[in-house]
Amino acid sequence: MGDRLDLLLINPGNWSAIYGQVGKLSCIAPPLGIGLIASVVRDRGFSVEIIDAEAMNLSPEHVGDMVAEKNPLLAGVSAFTPKMTAATETVHFIKQKAPHVKTIMGGHHPAALPEKTLLETEVDFVCDSEGYYPTAGLLEVLRTDPGAGEVAVEGICYKKDGKVIKNPPAPLVKDLDELPFVAWDMLPMDKYRAHNWHCFGFDSREPYAVVFSSMGCPFNCSYCSVNAVYGRSGFRTRSPENFVQEIDMLVSKYGLKHAEIVDDTFTVNKKRVHRICDLLIEGNYGVNFWAYARTDTVDPPLLDKMKRAGINWVAYGFESGSELVRQGVRKGQKKIWDAVKMTYDVDMSIISNFIFGLPDDNLETMQETLNLAKEINGEYANFYAAMAYPGSELYRQAVREGWRLPDDWPGYSHYAYDTLPLSTKYLSGPEVLRFRDYAFNEYYTNPKYLEKVRKKFGPEVEEQIRNMTKIKLRRKYLEEGDK
Repeated sequence: MGDRLDLLLINPGNWSAIYGQVGKLSCIAPPLGIGLIASVVRDRGFSVEIIDAEAMNLSPEHVGDMVAEKNPLLAGVSAFTPKMTAATETVHFIKQKAPHVKTIMGGHHPAALPEKTLLETEVDFVCDSEGYYPTAGLLEVLRTDPGAGEVAVEGICYKKDGKVIKNPPAPLVKDLDELPFVAWDMLPMDKYRAHNWHCFGFDSREPYAVVFSSMGCPFNCSYCSVNAVYGRSGFRTRSPENFVQEIDMLVSKYGLKHAEIVDDTFTVNKKRVHRICDLLIEGNYGVNFWAYARTDTVDPPLLDKMKRAGINWVAYGFESGSELVRQGVRKGQKKIWDAVKMTYDVDMSIISNFIFGLPDDNLETMQETLNLAKEINGEYANFYAAMAYPGSELYRQAVREGWRLPDDWPGYSHYAYDTLPLSTKYLSGPEVLRFRDYAFNEYYTNPKYLEKVRKKFGPEVEEQIRNMTKIKLRRKYLEEGDK
């Protein structure tokens, strides 16, 4: 629409702060949200580029220099809670080096806390809804009047005379097939890699991508913030044909080998999943997928079809071994052992997800959770300490009741040095963290687990696991004690 770049989208980087000493084992994932915004904005005739500072290992100051050089009309920074420090620093350096460039911040964290984000950072605008159409609408305003004092765009919040102005939220995209494919051509596709466990038995962890066939979650667990951007719980889908067309493109153009299906619960609609899998089987793409499911949304025919389609891993959110603890956070969990048996029967691998330190947890219930993890003996297990993420009911409850929260945003990252979990009714945050780290070591040094990994994936993977357990995470609140 003009000679000047309209939009520069930025995925800020603070990889070491989030992943700490386990950085080499973690994945580097393409930023799906800003990739979609880029494609929507481009389709509306605006010029747009992406800087993936995380993948390129660029500091916030370096990004500031790049923004000054590119001189866009608008610079957009995406953030979730653990990355807010990097996002804030990125905006600071943009304002320092290119003060005339307008800035906007979006993502789960700004959407959950738009007023706080505007008041505590130097950003000009915040998007508290899905960012596709609000970003395009804001660009249309700035194109006409770069210094606009008032912006009547749905989903956009800003400051005027020291006060926060919130426009009505933007409506959600009803038909996800209306969205163009992610702007993969703007991303450094050679920089992305899968999780180490996702590639057990494979020679490499790339080429890698994250893909989606649905948005939103119909469930309402109190610790979860996935629906913060959407404003409510819900479930919207792409057609199976549209989803698989994007897979086809990724395979043909980028040689895709590994992919995460990032749907919050891929298996909500079984008929739809069967159709997706039929198309993947027909395409014979050879991609190693993993996806999220609930134990009460799977059955043997579905899991068999998923496995034949290349979905080699399924992630179940078991969360806790205590029914009382699960009920306290509205985590309805049924048919656990049926799902585990059905999954193993079709030779799919299980990623077990567990959370220590939910409000009703004590040492006994957390031990029940560890016992359940060891009994399930999934090929991989994630052990999290409970965090009250902005946008979740748990966060709102923590603020209402004055519960202790991390001092800084990186403290919400599970692997960071200064991570600080929530206290429970019975335990302090550091006590929860100590048990979490103990549980991790107990699980991954368990002879039963190591034997299973060795038999299924080979001695090289067993050695990977043994080396992983040699990494002892430094924890600020365990070194200093609970002050």
